[in-house]
Amino acid sequence: MLNPCRIPSGGATVWLTGLPSSGKSTVARAVEERLRAAGRRVEVLDGDEIRTFLSAGLGFSREDRYTNVQRIGLVAEVLARNGVVAVVPVIAPYADSREAVRARHAKSGTRYLEVHVATPVEVCSVRDVKGLYAQQAAGEISGLTGVDDPYEAPESPDLRIGTHRRTVAASAEAVLELLDGPARPGAPVPHDGEDPA
Repeated sequence: MLNPCRIPSGGATVWLTGLPSSGKSTVARAVEERLRAAGRRVEVLDGDEIRTFLSAGLGFSREDRYTNVQRIGLVAEVLARNGVVAVVPVIAPYADSREAVRARHAKSGTRYLEVHVATPVEVCSVRDVKGLYAQQAAGEISGLTGVDDPYEAPESPDLRIGTHRRTVAASAEAVLELLDGPARPGAPVPHDGEDPA
């Protein structure tokens, strides 16, 4: 159980990037539950919901994916700047789009934490929560991130976790420890021994 005394008082964006079915949303919801139970203001910006409304009409080209990430980054930054913890379980496959979001936060002095959910593609494809890997293998879709479309894994995230090595609760706890901790510029990236995907 999260100790309320450990919870930071300000807003922040916690961006969980990783392959489809890597466990981003599950960890995000667990973090949300823990923070909400402790009385924190928290919002999860779900990628599928964003695609339905804020980014309706965008496709999956590199340009459209970049635009989608920037729109989500704008909303997250505004929420975080106003004291909300914005938890963002969105793939964000390209390094330049993630860096642009980080720069937006830095410009306003808003805390931004990048968590790489580094579950291997072999594990993700077995989970296949949305059936995307099966559809790609059957030739029904193309452009699946990490399979036939690039995923540029973060080189220096604030935290790297592999959900195939940790329980959901342990993964959420690692994120909360990061959120609760002081900024550590230049510190080694905490991880559980998993190489970047």
